[in-house]
Amino acid sequence: MGFDWAHAAPSVLAAFLASLVEFVEALTVVLAVGVTRGWRGALGGAGLATLLLLALTAALGPALTRLPLAWMQLALGTLLLLFGLRWLRKAALRAAGVIPLHDEIAAYRKTTAALAGGPAPRFGTAWLQGWDRVAVTTAFKITLIEGIEVVFIVIAVGAAGDGLLLPAAMGAVAALLLVIALGLALHRPLAMVPENTLKFAVGVLLSAFGTFWAGEGLGFAWPGEDWSLLPLLLAFLATGLLSARLARRRVAA
Repeated sequence: MGFDWAHAAPSVLAAFLASLVEFVEALTVVLAVGVTRGWRGALGGAGLATLLLLALTAALGPALTRLPLAWMQLALGTLLLLFGLRWLRKAALRAAGVIPLHDEIAAYRKTTAALAGGPAPRFGTAWLQGWDRVAVTTAFKITLIEGIEVVFIVIAVGAAGDGLLLPAAMGAVAALLLVIALGLALHRPLAMVPENTLKFAVGVLLSAFGTFWAGEGLGFAWPGEDWSLLPLLLAFLATGLLSARLARRRVAA
């Protein structure tokens, strides 16, 4: 495929890490559904949502790339910056102890308790008879909710740059395959994945990308072109670490 991987690597990494976080959270709920309500409904709901997300990406991605690049860079860069700052803020507050760390084991137990022992209502439609409606809809909703964020990140990271959409999508697919493989091998939530650290890193990456693309859309000539991402990454990393430190001091006081 003639990719300039040195140019595409930051987009692939950002899409991979962000997708990894979202897919880990979706896997936790899908596993809980499978254990308590049956794997048919869990896998059916997750698979249906995945197909819908793939269709959405295939429809929106190429369509957006037909718009003027400067508009795309400004709009998607601004949204990506806001999205990244939200992740970075929450990660800094978690690091400071202001809000609790995300615990996949606790989320798994909570979902399992909520689903276990309940009735098993079936779909009324003839071709869906025999399918557990609660299992299908629960797995479908969590996969769709987490997947929509993945689709947005892939499109925002990829469509705002020249030829980056496919590499960004490849990063997301790689994360999906990794999570599926680990889920099949372990049959339990991926608590060993440092999810909160990943969210901090993703917040830094998305904030830096958003600033870079927004600047490109405004016609700003970044010194060193793509190499300008490095000082942006360091600046947002320092901002996140400093914010966490200040918040920790305030909590201690």
